[in-house]
Amino acid sequence: MRTALVIGTGLIGTSAALALAQRGVVVHLADHDPEQARTAAALGAGTDEAPEGPVDLAIVAAPPAHVAAVLADAMRRGLARGYLDVASVKGGPRRELEARGLDLTRYLGTHPMSGREKSGPLAATGDLFEGRPWVLTPTRDTDTEVLNLALELVSHCRAVPVVMDADAHDRAVALVSHMPHLVSSMVAARLEHAEEAAVRLCGQGIRDVTRIAASDPRMWIDILSANPGPVADLLSDVAADLDETVRALRALQSSDEAKRREGTSGIQDVLRRGNAGQIRVPGKHGSAPRTYEVVAVLIDDQPGQLARIFADAGQAGVNIEDVRIEHATGQQAGLVQLMVEPKAAPVLSAALRDRGWALRQ
Repeated sequence: MRTALVIGTGLIGTSAALALAQRGVVVHLADHDPEQARTAAALGAGTDEAPEGPVDLAIVAAPPAHVAAVLADAMRRGLARGYLDVASVKGGPRRELEARGLDLTRYLGTHPMSGREKSGPLAATGDLFEGRPWVLTPTRDTDTEVLNLALELVSHCRAVPVVMDADAHDRAVALVSHMPHLVSSMVAARLEHAEEAAVRLCGQGIRDVTRIAASDPRMWIDILSANPGPVADLLSDVAADLDETVRALRALQSSDEAKRREGTSGIQDVLRRGNAGQIRVPGKHGSAPRTYEVVAVLIDDQPGQLARIFADAGQAGVNIEDVRIEHATGQQAGLVQLMVEPKAAPVLSAALRDRGWALRQ
């Protein structure tokens, strides 16, 4: 791939353009908002000047509701040898393109499974997709050249290609992305009018649950409007679980011992099923989940603290597998939780104590 056209210079489009430009591809940028395309160009994602002729690959990074229209326009104008989109829903856009009577041999629907709570070109990074799954949904009609161009794009972005059926993809993202986002938003909504004294007690757990609720509602309306059925089916199942959980909790309030036992059994069941589902979430680099030991370090909220901890861990020969930071309420201090291999935990603990760090047992 020598040339590409990115249509839509938001977070995903600009991030893909940055990755391609960094690997020597000549990238042209287009957007319904010319100022946004100019911003992406100023970031080094390419040029906002139109290509003089057909490019190798056109990448449509428009909202799902607009993907088919943008693709149809690009195809009819002959802007590229191959076309793909990066929308988070795949079945609907393809069916709409088929209904328009377009030749889909030169088209491939894709979806990079990566993003951020922030949107727009200023939130983009060239490494956004690194190590992340990038779903490709080819059909028997997909031209081999187009599939190869898509694989080259995924390689340039250092993502991991995953081949799926379009409708299977839509059901999958409803489960692992779209439904959880709505649940996160519902939990966060409980905080909107909560008493300030209660909100001040928020810890890492509520931050984890509500993090994705900070995303742009306009973007999510576009996404959910393109995949409402599978998401509604899943939420219906969640609603049934909620009803059972509410009944179990009410039973725990009963003075009847049998009802309390029934309530305990109901709560244990939902927690057990939660444990069983959570351990199926892939671990580091998409591998099977692994159990790490946590080394908890107390730090002051001052510049350079994290760098010192990581440097000291490196000198001890310990690899940090993951990290989490909890900020103390009302204090300029926090707790850094370092996740390491079990056999490395005592080595790291001893090394950090020797270097003056305060550890929490």
